[in-house]
Amino acid sequence: MDAILELVNIQTFIGQYHILQDVSLQVPCGAVTALLGRNGAGKTTTLKSILGLTPPRLGEIFFEGASLKGLPSFEIASRGIGYVPEHRAIFRNLSVEENLRIAERKKGDYARRKDFLFNLFPDLQRLIGLSGGRLSGGQQQMLAIARALVPENHLLLIDEPSEGLAPVVIEQLINAIRQVAVNCSVILVEQNFLVASLLAHNYTIIEEGCSVKIGRMVDLENDKVSIQRFLGAA
Repeated sequence: MDAILELVNIQTFIGQYHILQDVSLQVPCGAVTALLGRNGAGKTTTLKSILGLTPPRLGEIFFEGASLKGLPSFEIASRGIGYVPEHRAIFRNLSVEENLRIAERKKGDYARRKDFLFNLFPDLQRLIGLSGGRLSGGQQQMLAIARALVPENHLLLIDEPSEGLAPVVIEQLINAIRQVAVNCSVILVEQNFLVASLLAHNYTIIEEGCSVKIGRMVDLENDKVSIQRFLGAA
């Protein structure tokens, strides 16, 4: 399966700190790839490096066969990469609809996509005029994902979508991400191994800023030694 995204030995610094020391990653077209590892391993920095928010100092990143090296974040995003950051980062003083409208990359994106978005997250249509700050945590996460889907992106980066949410909401998000992944490749950062295993086809494990293990999620599910060693999960 062809890769939509490839990271080759990237190294990223934040100030004086060498956060990513050697991360390589391939994301197959039409698949969900889980980025796994303990807290502080470098997963979020990897997503930010892809987007140019923390540009790698060394290594290469290729998206749909073209290098992203040296490009500003807005140019990288304009090529078809959406980002759902940790802690959602919605505009709390804007309404649900305003949050979605300002995510347009081209005029009319929201009008073209709103039926898809509201079929994905019916709660958002019901709460269309409510401010983001008045939504529940789960509804804010739905809004954050929907906002990243207003433009027709080819790749979606989702950081910790299930964090702090009730099981019933997590189930809704799992179903929504599955629907999204039919037409959009996904990189999923997720501490909840069960959620990752239900969604991902492939995985890459990062430990102390290095990619240390890759493979099929179905194989990792049965590899209790690696799960305990790298993720600390039972």
